[in-house]
Amino acid sequence: MDATVLIVEDEPGIADVLRITLKYNGFTVHSAATGREALAAAREHRPDLVLLDVMLPDGNGWEVCRALREERAAEGADDADDLAIIFVTARDAPRDVVAGLALGGDDYITKPFGVDEVVARVHAVLRRTRRRESAATRVLRHGDLEMDESTYSVRRSGQPVELTPTEYNLLRHLLRNAGRIVTKEHLLQHVWRYDTAVSSTVVETYISYLRRKLDRLGPPLIETRRGIGYGLRAPEPDTGGGAR
Repeated sequence: MDATVLIVEDEPGIADVLRITLKYNGFTVHSAATGREALAAAREHRPDLVLLDVMLPDGNGWEVCRALREERAAEGADDADDLAIIFVTARDAPRDVVAGLALGGDDYITKPFGVDEVVARVHAVLRRTRRRESAATRVLRHGDLEMDESTYSVRRSGQPVELTPTEYNLLRHLLRNAGRIVTKEHLLQHVWRYDTAVSSTVVETYISYLRRKLDRLGPPLIETRRGIGYGLRAPEPDTGGGAR
């Protein structure tokens, strides 16, 4: 399953087992050991699912869950309701399970657990959240650029833009992170699923392909932050100049 999982766990042994198992099963995996690290990692990596320990050194997972959902809602993100959260904890009292689910958790796994159970729960929760996502038309917009995820079509200034699958995936990731600079390493992991050691030349090449296709229909859209990465420029006001 093509998805990104964030593991929030302060016990290194448990975190390592989960990370290795999920990577083996095809997931992109990131980890954090505290609530503060979890929020920072979620902003950077935009996970599809969070495996969230309830007892953390700087607070508890319930507070992190609330903060994760509030942050995405405040951003107006299209995926705000599709972030899946599974609590992982030794606290198995019924009141704890009920409290976790009431606070926005999608599932609750108690320790000790089997890794096969965790993988099965992750798959099941992601199937549910992705069904919610596919039930409605997903349209991403930024200025005069529009991407309809239900038809895999892109238009700028009302004109269709023909993209290859890789160009489409790269542009979709930039659109989903509009307003922020996305690092080359992040793009390699999420668009190409490469390790961070791989050369960033492939990112630069495909950015140039996108620019060539998008800039013929309007002002330059993709911003380069030298030595860091790329992002989408703030939409320019319409001056009536039309396509260039």
